[in-house]
Amino acid sequence: MTNITKPNEVKREWIVLDAEGEIFGRLLTKAAILLRGKHKPCYTPNVDCGDNVIIVNASKATFTGNNKAEDKLYHRHSGYFGSVKSEKFGELLANKPEKLYKLAMRGMLPKTKLGKQMIKKFYVYAGSEHPHTAQTGK
Repeated sequence: MTNITKPNEVKREWIVLDAEGEIFGRLLTKAAILLRGKHKPCYTPNVDCGDNVIIVNASKATFTGNNKAEDKLYHRHSGYFGSVKSEKFGELLANKPEKLYKLAMRGMLPKTKLGKQMIKKFYVYAGSEHPHTAQTGK
């Protein structure tokens, strides 16, 4: 008989990933697996059974592609006519690398209430210091 995990039975850990020298997309796929809880034997698709993930040195990750910094654009829209605002990948990486990681991670998680709950356990810091030193287990 298959055991179905209930939300109050989930044991969460704190996992720190170092982005220095890692490829951006591959690092985020590892983080997405950890956030969803797919690495655990008690994985249940409709329950948030993932761990808390911290990424440090976010600005030191490597990116593939020749002209990605100039060609790739991130758009946002308020809903009003003519209010589309665009930012280049290079500007976003230089000014707000945390936002770049959050946008990419949001695309890898479910587009439901469950995904919103999972993204709240995802922390990104541009430097090597983070305020979660008391919680880190792995």
